[in-house]
Amino acid sequence: MNAVTPDLSKVSRLPLAAGDPDADNNLDAALLEAREYLRSYDWVKNIEAEYFGYGAEGIIYIFLFEISSGRRDVPRWIWVIVGDVPPAYMPGDDVETPYEALDGYIGAMEDWVEAARQGKSVAKLIPVNVPANPANAEMLDGRLKFLDEKVLPLLQE
Repeated sequence: MNAVTPDLSKVSRLPLAAGDPDADNNLDAALLEAREYLRSYDWVKNIEAEYFGYGAEGIIYIFLFEISSGRRDVPRWIWVIVGDVPPAYMPGDDVETPYEALDGYIGAMEDWVEAARQGKSVAKLIPVNVPANPANAEMLDGRLKFLDEKVLPLLQE
């Protein structure tokens, strides 16, 4: 497996300096949510470092965590996405930038939306914290379209 190391020039080490233009009023709450989400997994032994990848106030936040696990099958780097979308993580062993993390998130969530629309099993798809039904699929689909059209282009180089 050819693991990549995330491009740390595309993220900011946390905590951000006071007055940082990237900071917003919801950043602390989003970071807390991302930490709690990550720590909910038993394979996370400790969070070693935290980085801020991107934030659209109240909509979406992308964080990068360096973790220790104690398990060889768990990557050292984990991207976590939280906000007005279902929280999710992306292993950092094949995701280098916040753009790639969000792009992968959108793709994985679109797979969930399609399965939920068609009444298919979502058991092997990215976990989403709502029932897999057409109504929830439509709601999530609208958010994903917004992210794809309005936010993802901002992260492109």
